[in-house]
Amino acid sequence: MAPKVLIVLSSHSELGTTGKKTGWYLSEFAHPYKVLKDAGVSMTIASPSGGAAPLDPSSVEAAKDDSVSVDFLHNNSALWEVTHKVSDFLGKADEFDAIFFPGGHGPMFDLPLDKDSNALIKEFWEKEKVVSAVCHGPAALVNVKLGNGELLLKGKQVTGFSNSEEDAVGLSSQMPFLLEDKLKEAGTKYDKTGDWGEKVIVDGRLITGQNPASAHGVGEAILKAIKA
Repeated sequence: MAPKVLIVLSSHSELGTTGKKTGWYLSEFAHPYKVLKDAGVSMTIASPSGGAAPLDPSSVEAAKDDSVSVDFLHNNSALWEVTHKVSDFLGKADEFDAIFFPGGHGPMFDLPLDKDSNALIKEFWEKEKVVSAVCHGPAALVNVKLGNGELLLKGKQVTGFSNSEEDAVGLSSQMPFLLEDKLKEAGTKYDKTGDWGEKVIVDGRLITGQNPASAHGVGEAILKAIKA
């Protein structure tokens, strides 16, 4: 039977007080999707609200010369235009091999506070499934508490979008928190490379990537982990 991965997108579309739109980031979904699909992995797409999950328009512009993302954008819109609700999968972690959170600024606003998402991540982890995220996607993990009352991320080696990268895109003041800071506050062993460089960290069943350049590598790490 083909391995199965649950991919969770943000439902949040407003970029702080800028008046601009945000959401999930195109290349951070497109590249892992291609890696997994080419390997025969079955994927199901969810979001906190269900229905259409907002695609960050700036990520479309950023990926205009990236053939993988352009192809994904033009041929797979049904994936994000009709998503399932995250709550639909509570109690169903055994049906999947992994859960994956693409980034974009949207996840910073809704996923850390979403009770269903937090409960689902807890369930996946305690059922010994792979938990993975890239760029701002690790924001979904920062508040997840396990059955023993400890944060899932405590003591884990992780990466995620860095403070210097957030400063570089001029959005630090618009974020509800800085992801690098929050990951450190959660008790992680946070690590990063230079701005926009590829960085993927695998700590057992926990897989994180720093930024858009890390998305392909995260997809490969997920595939390796679920085939192990």
